[in-house]
Amino acid sequence: MFKSAALASAVAVAAVATFAFNSPAVSAHGDVTPQAVDVSHLPPLDGPKTSNPYVGNPDAIKIGSSAFNQNCARCHGLGAVSGGIAPDLRYLPTDAETDEYFKGKVQGGAIRNGVTYMPAFKDVFKEEAIWALRSYLVSIHTEP
Repeated sequence: MFKSAALASAVAVAAVATFAFNSPAVSAHGDVTPQAVDVSHLPPLDGPKTSNPYVGNPDAIKIGSSAFNQNCARCHGLGAVSGGIAPDLRYLPTDAETDEYFKGKVQGGAIRNGVTYMPAFKDVFKEEAIWALRSYLVSIHTEP
């Protein structure tokens, strides 16, 4: 059909590029607008926590995975595997001190030299959602 392997290769690359740039499924990992997280299947918290009350909770991990894909994967990568824009969150330590750091970072975001690197989610996520996200990340933790 094609006279040369180079032409066949060029046609294949063009077809993939056309699909990738025109497919809604490939356009982004998440939405720019933060998405609320449904935490109705989690036990409600009786106040602010400094360590993750949902570690190992299968419902929290499932909710956290969905929340991550909707809100965090755009920068931190699908499965928390960074594509270079933001840190690879699979490598976060899983201790209680890091729990408190994680909660603070999610609530406050990250701003350096007046540039927002990560938006603050304190007005978007209930604390249960933050701990669900943390539970998901702990469940996929790996050593660097």
